[in-house]
Amino acid sequence: MSKLATQDKFLDLSDYGRPFGKFLANQLKNTRFTPIHVTLLFGLTGLIAIYCILQNQYLLAGFFIVLKSGIDAADGELARIKNTPSYTGRYLDSIFDIILNFLLLMTICYVSKGNIWMTILAFICIQLQGTLYNYYYVILRNKSVGGDTTSKIFEYKSPRALPGENQKSVDVLFQIYTIVYGTFDKIIHTLDKEAYKVKTFPHWFMTALSIYGLGFQLLIIAIMLPMNLIEYIVPFFIVYTLFIFILIAIRKTIFKV
Repeated sequence: MSKLATQDKFLDLSDYGRPFGKFLANQLKNTRFTPIHVTLLFGLTGLIAIYCILQNQYLLAGFFIVLKSGIDAADGELARIKNTPSYTGRYLDSIFDIILNFLLLMTICYVSKGNIWMTILAFICIQLQGTLYNYYYVILRNKSVGGDTTSKIFEYKSPRALPGENQKSVDVLFQIYTIVYGTFDKIIHTLDKEAYKVKTFPHWFMTALSIYGLGFQLLIIAIMLPMNLIEYIVPFFIVYTLFIFILIAIRKTIFKV
């Protein structure tokens, strides 16, 4: 099952790792590897990238950051190929992402001798950017005929475990997910409370929005590192957040409820 119906698919600038993700998933479809194993693998790849930064191996770090994006796409693809959708995998994926984002920025701060409070602000900015992208994307997915509805627009309680997964594991991961993402979700929902009432979003708008997808954010970091622009990564993402208000203003002005 695709995340979107054919008529709703758009050029997702943050999803450049999808071809590799599909390739890897197809190589693993007849093995004992599960989507959870792939999620653990992308977590390990992210940690390797962080280690490379600590060693001042910025080109290698950029490679592993991009590789992490490709592997990140593979767990969902493998779940679709094996027809094993999982809330456990979905929440674990998101929790790993936010942990790796924090560790990545803290490592950049340490190596570049940056300001920790500015770095924390950049982390908050990155999460808000990603939350805006996910908010509109999940709205589109839930309104797309035949699209993936594993993710919900509003999540107030732990979902019922799907076949093959443990309810307690789903409940625990949902609570962690709510703690680490809840505040960011509330902020974005407050900024655009009526977005879920819109019937659909045009392709060009979603493509513009995809600059806030995690894959594109990581690509920017992967490019800036070998260019010896490490000290500019934190201020860049703080300024980059200003486009949030532009995109929301476009949504409210052009795509009215």
